[in-house]
Amino acid sequence: MVWALAVTETVSYGVLYYSFAVFLVPMREEFGASTAQLSGALTLSLALSGLGAVVVGRWLDRWGARWVMTAGSLLGGASVLAWSRAQDLVQLYLAFAGIGLASAAVLYEPAYAVINTWFRRDRPRALLTLTVVAGFASTIFLPASQFLIAGVGWRPALVVLAAVVAACALPHALVLRRAPVDLGLLPDGRADDDGTPAASAAPDVDLSPFRGPGGAYRRPAVRWLTLAAALQMVANAAVAVFLVAYLLEAGAPAGLAAVAAGALGALSVTGRVVLTVVAARAGIGTVTAAMVLGQAVGVAALFLLPSRRRPGCSSSCSAPASAS
Repeated sequence: MVWALAVTETVSYGVLYYSFAVFLVPMREEFGASTAQLSGALTLSLALSGLGAVVVGRWLDRWGARWVMTAGSLLGGASVLAWSRAQDLVQLYLAFAGIGLASAAVLYEPAYAVINTWFRRDRPRALLTLTVVAGFASTIFLPASQFLIAGVGWRPALVVLAAVVAACALPHALVLRRAPVDLGLLPDGRADDDGTPAASAAPDVDLSPFRGPGGAYRRPAVRWLTLAAALQMVANAAVAVFLVAYLLEAGAPAGLAAVAAGALGALSVTGRVVLTVVAARAGIGTVTAAMVLGQAVGVAALFLLPSRRRPGCSSSCSAPASAS
């Protein structure tokens, strides 16, 4: 189950989120639209994904992840196919509305719900497996998408990706179940020697300060942490979406730009492993602050790259997406 989810999360993130970065430039050239107008479609998708997560969470509680994630994969495939057929911004935005709703049903949040339901003692290992494998989504799908664009064009490339993400419905339908009890199992698939469910092996944590509506957000530390995480995610999303186009404007070949942007995924996996070890010694607060500072320095370093826009081009111009 964990490996099935790891694969489908990699595909879903790679197609529904990361691939937009390499399609931005060819869409900009065909639609004659600005970067802001096109990236607004992805913004709509992310907003609907966040809003839809509330409803999806209720469905997960009621029916489990099996059919929610299966339907999400099918909707994702249909929406990416609609993206490939879009002829104007209105159709593009409608396609990304579907992608946003599909994302709410298939990305990390429902997958985490599955892990939390099925695992207690083995939960950390299951979560690590899921996030490490899915961390390579950009590493795989940015170069792969650019390869498809260079070979067949951006619209046929999206048709291929639509089929790939829709295919994730099959493992979701075949592998996922609502809860271990549906298969006559306990969490982790085993019991302690005395017959006590493995859930009892989890350490006891006092959650009383967080109980009740808005319990967690009554604590100032939680509010500050939420704000910091939100700002960091906004910055990370901007880099993920615009880095390929930025590197093209700096004169990098399209293939190299896609590989360089995709390398962030592999480096993030390495960072998770290294920072987990360092945090055990230096403390999570210190490591988190250093991590955010490092990200800021890395983004600032991008401004050192020379711009090589073609003469007469505005800021929306860039090298052709098929450059090699």
